[in-house]
Amino acid sequence: MAHEKSHHRSTSLWARIRRSIWREPFPQDERGRIRLVLNDLILHLHATKVPRRALALTYSFGLGGLSILLFMVLVMTGVLLLFVYTPTPEAAYASIYRMETEIWMGQFVRNLHHWSGNLLLILAVLHLLRVFFTASFHRPREFNWLLGLCLLVLIALSNFTGYLMPWDQLSYWATTIVTGMLAYIPMIGEGLKSWLLGGPEVGAAT
Repeated sequence: MAHEKSHHRSTSLWARIRRSIWREPFPQDERGRIRLVLNDLILHLHATKVPRRALALTYSFGLGGLSILLFMVLVMTGVLLLFVYTPTPEAAYASIYRMETEIWMGQFVRNLHHWSGNLLLILAVLHLLRVFFTASFHRPREFNWLLGLCLLVLIALSNFTGYLMPWDQLSYWATTIVTGMLAYIPMIGEGLKSWLLGGPEVGAAT
């Protein structure tokens, strides 16, 4: 009897949770299912219709979803690294060294952050190449294509800024060389270089 009461309470609790998400019974007709997707807090993030061929496993399947997953990993590991990293030219390298040698799982978190950033850039490029070669940027997806290009630029810039953060010789001279190459762009080169560096050369403002 006690087991039945406990089972009834757990079932009713699950039923209340389920009803708080899906307030109406699951519709059986196509129109009702479309309305459910559009009105539901969780399901509205998904498309109302997905072609069967879009679910076929291909070499490029899931590139967008993997990119989102890597972005979430970058955010979480980046927040953890912020508790240890010191963003000054004098103390940046020492803080990273302490992170890898003295803090539990510090090296693992930093490596996970590093490789997630590199893989995110690779997957973003592959995803845009897939969209381009499958001609998925045509109407009505022009805005999605432009948004993807802007996101690719932001990802590349984020990787570039993160490269300098250790403040070792490799990152310093790599940043100096890359920004020096930007200065050769006609008309906007010097201004772009100064904007990226926060001044005439690599320093604390960078």
